[in-house]
Amino acid sequence: MAVTRFGFVKTNWTDSEATNILGLVVIHEFTNLRSGLPEDLLESIGQHLASGHDAASFRSACSPWRAAVPFATFGPLLLLPFDLDLDRVGFYCVPEKKVLSKTLLDVRGKVACSSSCGWLALIDEATSVTLLNPFACARAPCVELPPAGEHIAAASSLERMSRVNDRWVLHPTNGYGDTDAAGRAIKLEDMRDVFFYEIMLSAPPDAAGHECVAMAMLGYSTEVTFCRVGVDSAWTLLDTKLESSVGSIVHCQDKFLAIDFTGEISVCSSNATGATPTAMLLPSLSSPAGLYHRSYLESNSELHIVGVMVSMFHET
Repeated sequence: MAVTRFGFVKTNWTDSEATNILGLVVIHEFTNLRSGLPEDLLESIGQHLASGHDAASFRSACSPWRAAVPFATFGPLLLLPFDLDLDRVGFYCVPEKKVLSKTLLDVRGKVACSSSCGWLALIDEATSVTLLNPFACARAPCVELPPAGEHIAAASSLERMSRVNDRWVLHPTNGYGDTDAAGRAIKLEDMRDVFFYEIMLSAPPDAAGHECVAMAMLGYSTEVTFCRVGVDSAWTLLDTKLESSVGSIVHCQDKFLAIDFTGEISVCSSNATGATPTAMLLPSLSSPAGLYHRSYLESNSELHIVGVMVSMFHET
């Protein structure tokens, strides 16, 4: 018998919180496992869910968990087209179980990198980056970010890349150390893995009185890159000083955190005020034993670890 648990673990407990469960634990049942948590505690946990995806996972555990989290409190889910040449997107309204369609011309010919502060980050074959607010009325507003330059290409891939007629070409190396001079064009669906894997914003681009800084996690690198939205014409690289490749970036308490695959943390200070960017290492996060596929998120100015906790045991 095997039980798989998806863990949502708080990392900075206070004394008063030490006896409370303030996280998400979704249990996929292979046996007749019933929830015994009090109703008020389930409702308290449900209030900390950050998205409809989390709510769906929470509600799928059992009927008491489903009753504790009404779907009406969550907004519609954006459904991007599988065909990247299409410009029709869907908005799935969970309470009404309906899909509404809308034309967004700016999604055509682009692939989604990530979402942050309610904005989608899209990239095309020329590595031009667009920030899109899909829930705006009429035509969704867009904000353009600088495209990737040669310095970004060199930092994000172990293979050499070149730019040919607004297309990026990868020049792989064979087992004898010889580089393919002709190379192969990087396809649109591969742009995220090669260049900007994730883009995090410090604030919504249209937020009045707040300067927005975008920080990007590259395909395979210990460096990150950032720019001031609407100000900078190019991306600036920053060495995180991490030993392993960056696996996640989070904006928490006005700081960008770059976290590698081992849990080591680098606090990155961008040049939002014109100062020299810096990176400072912190001790690694202590995560529960057996937590795999870790990622990180910010909620209420606190850093959380999200992962899959697998427990294996056998009946005799």
